[in-house]
Amino acid sequence: MIDFGIVLAYFAIIFTIGFRARASASVGPEEYFLSSRSLRWPSIAMSTIATNISAGHFLSVAGAAYVDGLAQGNFELNAIFGIVIAAFFFVPLYLRLKVVTITQFFEQRFGPQIALAYAILMIALYALLYLGTALFWAAFALDGIFSEMVAWISDSEAVRLMVLIVALGMFSAVYTYMGGLRAVVRTDRAQFVLLLGGGLVTLSVAVHQLGGWAELFGTTGHLMHLHLPRDHATMPWTALIGMSLLNLNYWGANQVILQRALAAKSLRHAQVGLLVGGVLKYVMLLIIVIPGIAMAGILADAPLDDPDTAYMTLVTRFLPAGLRGLIVCGLFASLMSTIDSIFNSVSTLWSIDIYKRYLRPDASPQEIVRMGKSAIVGAFVVGLLFAFLVVFLKTGSLQEDPLTHWFNELSYYVKNGFVVLVSAAVFLIRPSRKLVLGALLASIAMYFGFTLVWPETSYLVRSGWVILLSFGAVAVPTIRRQGWRIPLRELIAAPDKGVARFGAALFASLVVAHILFH
Repeated sequence: MIDFGIVLAYFAIIFTIGFRARASASVGPEEYFLSSRSLRWPSIAMSTIATNISAGHFLSVAGAAYVDGLAQGNFELNAIFGIVIAAFFFVPLYLRLKVVTITQFFEQRFGPQIALAYAILMIALYALLYLGTALFWAAFALDGIFSEMVAWISDSEAVRLMVLIVALGMFSAVYTYMGGLRAVVRTDRAQFVLLLGGGLVTLSVAVHQLGGWAELFGTTGHLMHLHLPRDHATMPWTALIGMSLLNLNYWGANQVILQRALAAKSLRHAQVGLLVGGVLKYVMLLIIVIPGIAMAGILADAPLDDPDTAYMTLVTRFLPAGLRGLIVCGLFASLMSTIDSIFNSVSTLWSIDIYKRYLRPDASPQEIVRMGKSAIVGAFVVGLLFAFLVVFLKTGSLQEDPLTHWFNELSYYVKNGFVVLVSAAVFLIRPSRKLVLGALLASIAMYFGFTLVWPETSYLVRSGWVILLSFGAVAVPTIRRQGWRIPLRELIAAPDKGVARFGAALFASLVVAHILFH
């Protein structure tokens, strides 16, 4: 009961923080969506990583690590590649152009058609897939850890999950609706501290139960490798190419992630915030992936039927009352920070890139904000529908499989094309708009075709081929006609040598990690 009380207290505190950051009725779009471009690097770092990490990481990613080991940590490590590229290539360009959304950047580069296609696909991807999945994981965690206390809802697991999904979604939607990005960032800072603290405690407990760090390399030594054989079903070493390319979009052209950098007080604050976020990815690997590996060793004699329950099993079996509640607060902190960011970004894309641009060009600033708030409600409804679908899949056909890989593969139908789009916009000189749009749409069909022809090949490998072939179809004729873009030293932007050295050191650390844990 004490754990449940702690969780309720957490919800009350977060709601209070969000409510106090509520915006006035007269607030304009730049203040509501970008917090008046006033964010400093600590807020950018904490809010960005809090947004990136959801309850799904602690559950499904830990579950995948339970099966595949440290190789699952490549999702965290290789994010550093995308972060460094975004910090020095993409973000300086966005800030120089003073764009509010990534869509505005694409419109400047390619015109309204491609920009509109991007905005619609981004809204669909995040309002449907990302929001729905995040809501599911929160409900899944609450039902799994507090099963006795929520049993009164229904005897059916599916019904309980759907009720909890509605309640949790409404909670995040309300304070995001009231306060915009300012409320999101303020709550994210508090939630980052919770998810970090809870994660470190759980990591310590997991390693202790296994027998110490030496046992991690002894009992589970076979799982402590970043690179798996080429014929591995989901995480072969060849998947690193596709994973690295996909990170160009996730960290470099993703409204949900980059909204904090766009709201930075200066380029220096934006870059340092992102780079510190890159350092924090090492911490995320430790607190998310290592517990999953440790549980594989702890439960070696009695393996779990559902890998996605590995983290919850650790919490319920080995953590005492009171501390268990704090850990659950960390789980929910990771969830809420993701959901509120999705709400805010979807509302930004809809109100500025679609409503203002195409439906009501003469809309007042206050009307734009009102439409952004309406988009939050719409995203909530759409997200619920997909979350309900995930409930039926997870309680049925996908019960014994890590859900993270299923979700990733589904999202890559769209994200492959996004990589081509942002790469062409940044690295090529005036590519043909028709060629870029064709490559964006063709990447979806190509990925579908590759899935039919090579169903046993890792989805990450298939994504790598789709991206390279689609980008090549744009790059080759463009370079023949226009030549290559300006030298890299002129494209890269850094306010001083200190920031540049920070970025170089972070990138070098990624190379060293791959060498040490190959």
